[in-house]
Formats: sequence, structure tokens, C-alpha cells
Amino acid sequence: MSATLSFTAPTEHGPQDITLSYTRAGAGEPLLLLHGIGHHRQAWDPVVDILTTERDVIAVDLPGFGQSSALPQGLPHDLPTTTAVLGAFCAALGVDRPHVAGNSLGGLLALELGRENLVRSVTTLSPAGFWTQTERRYAFGVLTGMRRTARALPLPLVERLSRTAAGRTALTSTIYARPARRSPEAVVAETLALARAEGFAETLRAGRTVLFADDVPGVPVTVAWGTRDRLLLPRQGVRAKRVIPRARLVRLPGCGHVPMNDDPALVARVLLDGSRSRSAGTVSTSLRAVAS
Repeated sequence: MSATLSFTAPTEHGPQDITLSYTRAGAGEPLLLLHGIGHHRQAWDPVVDILTTERDVIAVDLPGFGQSSALPQGLPHDLPTTTAVLGAFCAALGVDRPHVAGNSLGGLLALELGRENLVRSVTTLSPAGFWTQTERRYAFGVLTGMRRTARALPLPLVERLSRTAAGRTALTSTIYARPARRSPEAVVAETLALARAEGFAETLRAGRTVLFADDVPGVPVTVAWGTRDRLLLPRQGVRAKRVIPRARLVRLPGCGHVPMNDDPALVARVLLDGSRSRSAGTVSTSLRAVAS
């Protein structure tokens, strides 16, 4: 069930009143799920039912995305601000140091939360921030084009395209390796989420100088990458392993940039394994782990 939470977050610009939309289900240790830029919390729907068998799952719409309002005027949608907002969100929910999993932008935010020691473990799926400048410009160009297309397409056309496998491929093949598997309703909803995202431009602008270059000591980290990721290329996972030497690097065979829909069972297993208590650097024998 969808809910909203209003709370006060400490930021570099002073305390700010924030409201975020989220869903919460399941039981067990808390697991916070963070989506990518232009997406919404429903990106996690394919894996939530599996995760809730073992975790108290909290899927949140990031500020300016999904049903969450943009940050107050004058507050930047940058990493320090959004990290502080997410920390305050967890505190307002009464959740102390949850496990966190994130995809793309959400993966970068998850690593920032880990670096700030605000979480118990970090699992990332194709996290942003391990690019070269050429790769970043390419990814930002693709994202800008996707946003422009989503805003230009009339809703009746989006709905018509979503009813066929070819249409769903045309709309979502950049982020899914198996776009035909996505339901028509989900494709329409995420196309609208991209078109209407209030925080898109500001978040993209803030990411122009972002490069994740610090280790995440003391927190178990898993970095998983789809072998068919067309937005953030899989070689960036090798760089992530160099930056975070004790991280576990996992291949997701046949998966794209948003892998939850491409192989829900595998991704759910990676998330659950990554959020189990273990020492940093331990490699699971149940997954194909690839370390550089």
C-alpha cells in the first residue's frame, strides 16, 4: 500500500521539510530500495514479493520522481542533499541502519549511504559514478533523449505501443534486455513517470561532476551488473571493484540496465544474499561472482 511521510531533514541549507512517497511490506531486517533517475519505486515490483518473504521491504520514490515532490526551491538534487534526505527518511520511519539496494542513480546513493555508515549493507545494480567522461556523456545523452521522447509521445500512442511486444521494445529496450516481458500497464506507468519527473533535469545537472572514487570501509558491498546493460556498460563494474576492493562483483547474465524485470529470481537472490549478515569481502558460492 502506498503511503507518504513528511519529516524534517538536516541539509547544508538548514533543516528542510520533505515529503516522500513509499511502500512497505514484509517482515524481517529492513531493506531500503532506491530506483534510478527518471524511474519510480514500481521498478522493484518484479522482485518485491520474493524479498518480502525475508525482509521488511521499503521502496521509496526519490525526491522529484514517482509520487514524491521535488526538493524545496533552492535545495539542490545532489548527492549530499539526497543522502541526508534518505537518512532522515529512515530515521522518521524508525528504521536504524537498514540494508540498502539501489539501481543506477539509486546504486550510487546506496554507496553514499554506505560510505556515511548509515546502512548495514549495500547492494548495487549497475550503479552510476564509475564512468569515464565519455561514458557519462553518452549515458546522459541517452537519458535526455528518452526523457524528450517520453514527454513528446501522446498518452494514447504510449498505450497503443504498450499492447504489443514490438511497441514495448521500442519504448523500453534501452533499459531492459527483455522488454517484451514488461507488462503493458508497467510500460505506460514508467513512461509517464519519466515524462513527469520534476527532479530529472536538476538531478542530471548535479551528476555532471560525479565520480565515485572512495572505498566503503566496514560495510559489506555487492556490485551486480547486467551483461547486456546498454546504458552503463558492464566494464564499469570492474572499475567499481578497483575502487571498492572488498566488494563482491556479480554478473547478471542476459540482464539489462534495470535487471529486476529481466530476471527477477536471480536479482532477488542477489539482493537477499547481499543483505545477509556476512563479513565484507565474503564471496557467495550460490552466485557467479567475478572479481577483477
